[in-house]
Amino acid sequence: MFRVASTFVALLALPLGTYAADLDKDQLAKIDTAVEAAIKRGECPGAVVVVVHADAVVYRKAFGKRAVKPDEVAMTTDAVFDMASLTKPVATGTSIALLIQQGKLKPEDLVSKHWPEFAANGKEKVTVEHLLLHTSGLIADNDIKDYASGRAKALERIAGLKLEAPAGTRFKYSDVGFIVLGELVEKISGAPVDQFAKKNVFDPLKMADTTYTPSESLKKRIAPTGLRDGKIILGEVHDPRAFKMGGVAGHAGLFSTADDMVRYCRMLLRDGELDGTRVLDAKTVKLFTEPHPVDVPVTKGGDAKGSRSFGWDVDTAYSAPRGNLFKKGEGYGHTGFTGTSAWVDPGTKTAIIVLANRVHPDDKGNATPLRREIGTIVAAALGKK
Repeated sequence: MFRVASTFVALLALPLGTYAADLDKDQLAKIDTAVEAAIKRGECPGAVVVVVHADAVVYRKAFGKRAVKPDEVAMTTDAVFDMASLTKPVATGTSIALLIQQGKLKPEDLVSKHWPEFAANGKEKVTVEHLLLHTSGLIADNDIKDYASGRAKALERIAGLKLEAPAGTRFKYSDVGFIVLGELVEKISGAPVDQFAKKNVFDPLKMADTTYTPSESLKKRIAPTGLRDGKIILGEVHDPRAFKMGGVAGHAGLFSTADDMVRYCRMLLRDGELDGTRVLDAKTVKLFTEPHPVDVPVTKGGDAKGSRSFGWDVDTAYSAPRGNLFKKGEGYGHTGFTGTSAWVDPGTKTAIIVLANRVHPDDKGNATPLRREIGTIVAAALGKK
């Protein structure tokens, strides 16, 4: 057995051992088997899984190993993970939503209104909304060589990129688009995205272990990722472009824990407020999370309709954490390349957080089947069929 920590726990709103009437705890217990099987298959060394329902933590466990090289270390529920692309909604998307709430930015704003140089080479019609929905026409990732001379030069080269498609005409998931959004946060607020998010999101929510560029003390709990220059990455962002930008970027760089993500997801499920502290207005949460239709390529010969929200996936090829039973179009979530994911289903007041270290130790592994299976198990526990 790989399980190393914790039994069912209700930490927040419900007394220990109490479950909402609509929750089948025996069904929920199948998460144990799913994670242990994924570890046995070699899909990840370990994981932390937390389920929130009705404003309470109803499942919280650590499995397997936090590290297998250079030494084996057991996974713990307070492990700190490189969140990879969960940075997009949690740090950058939330920051953009706050700037919209503050009246400093509009979704329909041209990016060039706030970053004039960005209009170069046919990008003058790209809006903030296009970036948030991944419909800007920007390339997914530009050449890593564009980052070799540091952050300022990298941003200059991004501003000089050409579009692959006219803005608003197609969906293509783009790290570059969220790098641009991270830069907009700084240009509009005067603070880099890491500082803005800390002051306005993470500190108010008491997400004490959520940060970019982790401190030495925090590194003691960090789950290492893959390899860089033949060495295990520990405490530095795995994403190579974010690394070249000093560890702070709009698309990657955030580190967090399952418990901190619980606080963040509870805030969203409570329409922007947690423990008496309001981070987002209810109408801003709606703006941030409601679906928008996008054209999703499914084959070389045709498109299908999908949907995204302003920073979150809703219904595309990236929707594995929803599982097979939650209704399409009613929830939202995101994945991270390193093995992380979160899925929020407001209709059932549920959030599912899966933090797996699938890229450790050799950049292999696969968290997608586990994400989907856990999402399906949780939906079944809620009576979904």
